[in-house]
Amino acid sequence: MMAGFDLTLAQNFLIALLIGALVGIEREKHKNNNHPGSFAGVRTYILFAQLGAVSAWLSVFLQTPWLFIAALSAVSVTVLCAYYLENKAKAAALGLTSELSAITVCLLGGAVIFGFAEIAVSLAIFTSAILAFREPLHGLISKIGADDLYAGLKLLIASFIVLPLLPNEAIDPWQVLNPYKLWLLVILISALSLVGYIAVRSLGSVKGTMITALTGGLVSSTAMTLSFARSSQTENDSGAANRLAAGILVSWLVMFGRVILIVTAISVPLMQQLLWPLVGLVLVTAVLAMAFFLASHRLQSASVATVVPVKNPFSLWSAIQFALLFALVLLLVKLAEHYAPGQGLYWLAALAGLTDVDAISLSLADYASRSESVQLAATAIGIAILSNSLVKTAMVWVAGAQHLALRISAAMLVLGLAGLVLFSVV
Repeated sequence: MMAGFDLTLAQNFLIALLIGALVGIEREKHKNNNHPGSFAGVRTYILFAQLGAVSAWLSVFLQTPWLFIAALSAVSVTVLCAYYLENKAKAAALGLTSELSAITVCLLGGAVIFGFAEIAVSLAIFTSAILAFREPLHGLISKIGADDLYAGLKLLIASFIVLPLLPNEAIDPWQVLNPYKLWLLVILISALSLVGYIAVRSLGSVKGTMITALTGGLVSSTAMTLSFARSSQTENDSGAANRLAAGILVSWLVMFGRVILIVTAISVPLMQQLLWPLVGLVLVTAVLAMAFFLASHRLQSASVATVVPVKNPFSLWSAIQFALLFALVLLLVKLAEHYAPGQGLYWLAALAGLTDVDAISLSLADYASRSESVQLAATAIGIAILSNSLVKTAMVWVAGAQHLALRISAAMLVLGLAGLVLFSVV
């Protein structure tokens, strides 16, 4: 008898029973708290899992799938009948979550015996999590607006419908413009923006200026700078100015993080060259932001978030604009590489940085991956970052109050000097 004992089969049966127990425990708690008369508890789910496992084992042993199909059909009929009787006895309509969970448990029990134990366990954990996190999930869905849903759908369309249709080869005489890679990078930037967009929309009037700056900076550090600059016109005191200056600098920190992610995704050698200068700028900016935050005379006002006027980060027009801008910068980098090598890229980086850091960072990362001029590309990215920061400082002078503009200008002076020192030794 013991010689014929199959340890692997016994383990699989045990896994199937544990899957039933895992889902059943959650359903038992739900039944006790919400629906005392529900048809199934932990024991019932264990039996459903056992039924799926035994029927699958017999189907394999007898080499026929019909036993498992019959068992699954019996479970389906049973739970549907239970749903009908329970719904008939109560005036309020009931959901099908418990019934579908029972059918799922039966399928997972069979999947274990059929040789998919790892997948079955993972799906069982995922199923239990979905069932247990009912309230948080419903709360999250209630915070998702129509714009959030449309933005997510547009990102999915761009990723899984538009992207596969694009040719994955250069279409220009200079062999630079690859539609597939261009659109892939558009998706990368838009996905980063979408994360910040959803965070800002979900948090609402959030838990402080720092959190708003951090999440809003993912959407656009320029939008954050303008938003805080306009707020300084109504919050006309030194405490608010220090707090808003700290928020602006935190959003700039996120910009440095985006550059790090972009460059790392395209050219690791360039990232190695840029790592210490960017880390240095991050540290200097963080120290300045902390200094302004601690200098605020009204720390309690940090709990009042500033509303950031962000738009859908993945509108079709904005995606096309970014693609055109990136393609133009990429082409100019290629032309500068041929006709004005060396310092020509520096002037291009300074001009491109006036409007956007992501596009020129992507272009220079691609240039560094195709050439040996890693140091040249690193210095050009530093120029673009400083150029972009100068433009945002000018925005504060135009749109904000003088007391905020003076603080940002002082911070920009320190950052500029630090950047010149850090990138000069690259």
